[in-house]
Amino acid sequence: MSVEHTLWAQDATGLADLVRKGEVSPVELTEAAIARAEATHPDINATAEPLYDAARARAKTVDRSLPLAGIPFAIKDLGIAIKGVPTHGGSRIPAWLADVNSVLTDRYLAAGLIPIVTSTSPEHGLRLMTESKAFGITRNPWNTGHTSGGSSGGAAALVAAGVVPVAHASDGGGSIRVPAACTGLVGLKTSRGRIPLTPLVSESWYGMVVDHALTRSVRDCALLLDLTHGPDFLSPYAALPPKGSFTAAAARDPGKLRLAVYRKSPLSLPVSAETLVALDTAVALAREGGHTVEDIDLPFIGRDFLADFAGSVASAVAGTMRAEALRVGRSVLGDIERATRVVARFGEHLSAGETYAGLQRLHATSRQLIAETAQYDAVLMPIIAHPPLACGAMDPKGADELIENLLDKLHLSALLKLKPLFGQMMDKSLWFTHWPAIQNVSGQPSIVLPVHVTDAGLPLGIQAAGRPGDEETLLSLAAQMEKISGWLGRRAPLRVPS
Repeated sequence: MSVEHTLWAQDATGLADLVRKGEVSPVELTEAAIARAEATHPDINATAEPLYDAARARAKTVDRSLPLAGIPFAIKDLGIAIKGVPTHGGSRIPAWLADVNSVLTDRYLAAGLIPIVTSTSPEHGLRLMTESKAFGITRNPWNTGHTSGGSSGGAAALVAAGVVPVAHASDGGGSIRVPAACTGLVGLKTSRGRIPLTPLVSESWYGMVVDHALTRSVRDCALLLDLTHGPDFLSPYAALPPKGSFTAAAARDPGKLRLAVYRKSPLSLPVSAETLVALDTAVALAREGGHTVEDIDLPFIGRDFLADFAGSVASAVAGTMRAEALRVGRSVLGDIERATRVVARFGEHLSAGETYAGLQRLHATSRQLIAETAQYDAVLMPIIAHPPLACGAMDPKGADELIENLLDKLHLSALLKLKPLFGQMMDKSLWFTHWPAIQNVSGQPSIVLPVHVTDAGLPLGIQAAGRPGDEETLLSLAAQMEKISGWLGRRAPLRVPS
């Protein structure tokens, strides 16, 4: 069996065991990952910056006693920094070079991981499909005519294509979980404060953005969390500490859990039959594991909640564009894509008072959600309303152009029309996925598991949301469902290495 096939067949935990036994070396794994990255790039287009020279140098010197020594890795081109490596954020704004590593980058390196590339993202992580003017379309290894999701779509494509077994990802509105659901991977959106974003930022999008990874297995997800969680001295807050290790949680039987299932669309938009089949499959797996599952409604999670979320994001994007303008010494509105520009300009027209009031409403609803679901160990719900979309299918279809024209001629009557039009654009942006922002607002952890393959041969995952700070229960449940489903070991049919 070739090293490239070993890289394809094993998860990170399995590869690390082979390294410790001396059956494969970090240099061999790195070369295999680079070869796989080059071979698959024309198909998936998931690399933002190649890091081959640095990876080769690190592979020769990495301490083989480290828990993930020599394991090839990818870091998303958004959110965290690698010293001296250009960060683009999926944008045509001039890239910036960090003069320090992010704390999370240092933790990855301390674990023995070897970054071989940075992975693609849509511009500033604002789309749930990874398509940008700067880097083009990132494609799904299961079917390259379809999306790998976003905004961590590059990370998902690299893992699903067998380039790396695990990859860094971030999630501000589903950006870990949507790609996981699209590509047959495990994606854990961690609790707020579980993993630090320091020293470059204290928080992002008012605390709604979290970082973790996309993985092939639940045990990899748990191990990587053990190696990276916990605040540093600059962290503004921290999640509740775990009772033990996340790896131990993933390895143990969860016992009999009380689960709920939420089936409705909070936007009252259509949900595909395939998504409902996937949800029913997840419920059946949970019941086979011995758990009770009951249907619930969350009537307070609706259009107003998601509109407040969208407004908060818009104000954060407006602030980001101001910061970028200061960095490059000029306005960047001409560099960015129309959809990004519209969001930023809408954010500029939100008053500080309205932004604050919207955040307070979100927090109040979050408290209600956490209190009313506390009786359940986890709540199952969809993550994507439709199977992975064809590339290009998330075109706002003119709504962003209409809003920008109004912004250009802004007066009172136009401003009164702006919010309903922004609501229309929200529907056009979120019709693919209606649920993930719920946990970004509430700060709860949520894990996506692959449970279903559509008639067209595309994966479709389902999420389980847990209590704040309780990733351990989610990992235990997820590992059990992974075992029952028999999914572990399935791979995308993209030019399998021999």
